[in-house]
Amino acid sequence: MTRSGEFDAILFDAGGVLVTPSPQSLGPVVASFGGSAEPEVHLRAHFAAAHAMDHARADGNESDWHAYGRAYLRTTGASVDEPALEAFRQGFNDTYWREPVPTAAKTLLALEEQGIPIGIVSNAEGQVEGDLAALGICGVDTPGAARVVCVVDSHVVGVSKPDPAIFLHALDAMGIPASPRIAYVGDTVFYDVRAATAAGLTPLLHDPFGYHQRDPHPSGPHRVLPRLSDLVA
Repeated sequence: MTRSGEFDAILFDAGGVLVTPSPQSLGPVVASFGGSAEPEVHLRAHFAAAHAMDHARADGNESDWHAYGRAYLRTTGASVDEPALEAFRQGFNDTYWREPVPTAAKTLLALEEQGIPIGIVSNAEGQVEGDLAALGICGVDTPGAARVVCVVDSHVVGVSKPDPAIFLHALDAMGIPASPRIAYVGDTVFYDVRAATAAGLTPLLHDPFGYHQRDPHPSGPHRVLPRLSDLVA
């Protein structure tokens, strides 16, 4: 089991680790095409879709977000045709990532209490720091939320995963060099595991529904984190 004592610091992705697409916004869209609007179903749908996106990349299909949409709709029980995909894309674009992952805030608070430096490194559009603070998940200085050393947003710093250079901003903020003693928790192989590995960090693939464990392709030699709470010693 992965424990925080193995690491000198832990970095987290935002989407698929701390937040997922909002079922309050996507639920009605999906329901109009026969899918479920239940939040638990949408949580599972994201991880099924993230796994499908990795498959699309590994199989040489650049339309990874098309694969994401198809898998998300299929997992909710919705029809998977062009009208449904177009409606999903529009709803997803309007929604972004505003549904807290269960246990995310609690896990970050527990890590802070243990004295583990934590930070956020996310491909985003300039909104991730404000969203995480507004949701009470974490912030550089957000009352009542876990304190993080930094929130690195790809739009703000001008580099995005899978380019490993994005991690330099977090490492500089923390004042520590790259090392396998620094973990990065993400939810995709293509964007997160590859980038963290190339940066010299230890990637942990967040996989609460076991999609990558049951089907290791296209996973590589990396560790899976079934639950965020497994990080808490």
